[in-house]
Amino acid sequence: MLSPVYIRPLLALLVLAAIISIAAVVLQNSPHGSAPVLSANQQLPRNIDVSLKKARFSEIQDGLVVWELVAERVDYDKGGDTAYLSDIRMEFQSTKSHGAVTVTADKGEYFGAAKNVRLNGHVQVATEDGASFGTASIVYTGANARFSTADPVTFRQQKLQLTAVGMDLGVKTQQARFLSSIDASIIPN
Repeated sequence: MLSPVYIRPLLALLVLAAIISIAAVVLQNSPHGSAPVLSANQQLPRNIDVSLKKARFSEIQDGLVVWELVAERVDYDKGGDTAYLSDIRMEFQSTKSHGAVTVTADKGEYFGAAKNVRLNGHVQVATEDGASFGTASIVYTGANARFSTADPVTFRQQKLQLTAVGMDLGVKTQQARFLSSIDASIIPN
């Protein structure tokens, strides 16, 4: 028979062994077991300091989110204050007078100091009230909350379809000004 002096240390040793066994099993089966390592074919370009997936940028004024941009991939150059974006979705919050605006694009660049965004590739702008614009590239200027492009634009809202070259769109007013070569038509039911 074991002496009571040895029972306590033996129980403590058994509990400690059980805890170590459980921790080993959890760590072994954990998907986060090791940190990802860049292989030779995944190295960052020389001008890129950081590369992120699913990054968010936002502008906040007076404690309210004005817009939020989500990109599936972001390559960030700290020296130039530029973020190179891929698969972009930019959302402007609704205001008392106007609905939300959503912008999508294949690629883009975010200039942090000026809060400007240049979008390229299948750019689509859609307003909450059903207006939509399509163009190859567009620039958002943060200082005046304005989108502008010199490229051809296709605009649609309800029965109206319009094509033009060049456009300015105020986000706050949701008023668009088409610059040249304007061709509009009404689509019958």
